[in-house]
Amino acid sequence: MFDKTLMKQIRDRFCYVDTCPYQGPRIFFENAGGSLTLKSVVEVNTQLAGIPDNQGRDNPASHELVRIIDEARANMRSFLGVEQGPVFTGESGTELIFRMVRAAALGSPAGGNMIGSTLEHPATASASRRWSKIAGKEYRAAVHSNETATITAGDYARVVDAETRVATIIHTSPVTGMTVDVPEVVKTIRAAAPECIIILDGIQHAAHGSLAIDDYDVDGYAVSAYKVFSRHNYGFAWLSRRLATLPHDHLDGTPDDFWEMGTRDTSAFACTTRVVEYLDWLGSHFTDSVERRTRILAAGKAIGEHEHGLVDLMINGSEAQRGLRDMAEVYIIGGPDNPSREGMVSIIVEGKPCAEVVADLNAKGIRTHVRKADYFSGNILEPLGRPTCIRVSMAHYNTPEEVLTFLRELEAIVAAHVEASAA
Repeated sequence: MFDKTLMKQIRDRFCYVDTCPYQGPRIFFENAGGSLTLKSVVEVNTQLAGIPDNQGRDNPASHELVRIIDEARANMRSFLGVEQGPVFTGESGTELIFRMVRAAALGSPAGGNMIGSTLEHPATASASRRWSKIAGKEYRAAVHSNETATITAGDYARVVDAETRVATIIHTSPVTGMTVDVPEVVKTIRAAAPECIIILDGIQHAAHGSLAIDDYDVDGYAVSAYKVFSRHNYGFAWLSRRLATLPHDHLDGTPDDFWEMGTRDTSAFACTTRVVEYLDWLGSHFTDSVERRTRILAAGKAIGEHEHGLVDLMINGSEAQRGLRDMAEVYIIGGPDNPSREGMVSIIVEGKPCAEVVADLNAKGIRTHVRKADYFSGNILEPLGRPTCIRVSMAHYNTPEEVLTFLRELEAIVAAHVEASAA
């Protein structure tokens, strides 16, 4: 994990890292609901919010806005790991996925089927179910494992065939925290349906490790900015040339691969640049390379290793503090020994409502979240026979000390619950 000096430098770059302006001191373990925001993002967003000029004019302000956008597109490519194909912004990652799925469903050859999985977020699942009906295509969902809380290439092999036109894959589940072996799933899909259009939901994964989209052999990838150290109300996506040029909503007279609608929010692009600059800075502590992409990859590797250490500590504890696996009353979704887990542990305290546990933790200054068996999480919880769970989601700016504090407070909550039940 990061040493104390670097950790302090990391935490100093984020807003409200250990204090909520409405609550006071708190530990933030709700990162899957939206990460902390970089101070540099807030600064550049504030700066550009006051600029009245638009892009495409012949004046100094407009020229600078265009430069900022062009710079950000290059940074998006470095972050995603792509050379070709458009990168663009939209309202949110979910909105961008809906647009990609719609274009793929309506623009791919008639008939056939569309596939996804029961692990997926409604961003892909709802979009695929809706547009498969409109396009006259059968929708099939590969069934994830309750035991491992993830989906595999073998699961996809059961639903893909030569008539599969569109496939969606979630990179990491925002409920279970389990990542998917994307290259293996893609290989399985391509073996059966080489021309299938494959769209990835990267919204949960993007903040927790490196991306290498050119290596995935897919056609679309979407990210929500507020999950990756930036602000709300925008996301960005990449499209392959094939998906980008399918019929889609765009203004007459614009290029066939043009997907942006209306005047761009320059601050959204500038905020993304600040995120990439931060990852560049972080990566510089782990490589001597001067290449931005190399440093981003180094940052992603270091982030993954640090978060793996936090998860290991949370599950296994320390010499002085029991971990989750040693609390008999705690059920861990996906099991305690799961190599697919990425920065998150979802748990249930047997016999105590999850909402009460979250409220008790919040009273101790520890922010977690209840996931309910609703349209966001029912696909995971209903097969387990569980109405709710507690999502404890970490990021690379969280510390071992915060994890140990969480474990101590949770252990006390569990002990009080057991005592009350016995009484």
